[in-house]
Amino acid sequence: MARLVQREVAELLNNEFFEASQSLVTVTGVRVTKDLGIAYIDVSVMGEEQARRMIALRRLEGIAPQVRSALAQRIRHQVRRIPEIKFFLDETQQQAARMEELFDQIREERNDRESDESDGDETERDA
Repeated sequence: MARLVQREVAELLNNEFFEASQSLVTVTGVRVTKDLGIAYIDVSVMGEEQARRMIALRRLEGIAPQVRSALAQRIRHQVRRIPEIKFFLDETQQQAARMEELFDQIREERNDRESDESDGDETERDA
C-alpha cells in the first residue's frame, strides 16, 4: 500500500499539483498506519534555504485534501479506504550536506595542524 501511495502521490505532485506546490518536490518515503487511515508522506524539497522548504511544506499541507481526492480517483479500485495525507519534510539531503561540510572542515584543520607540526620540526632541525 505504501509503495502504491508513494508512486501515485509523487506523480500527482510532479504533474497535476506542480504549480500549487511551486517547488521541485520528491516523495522520499511513505508510511501508512495499519488501519490505512493515515499516510505519512516524507518529501524532500529542492533548495538551500530552510524558509523556502518550509513554505513549500505549508503549501503541500494546504493542498493535501485535493491530493487525497486525486489519489482516490487513481487508486479507488485497488484499495478499500483512501488514507488521510500528512506531509513531512525530509531533511536527509540537507543533513548529509552539513555532515560533509563538517568533515571537510575537520580534514582542513587536520591538514593545517600537520603542516604546522612539520614546519616546527624543520625549524628545530635547523637550530
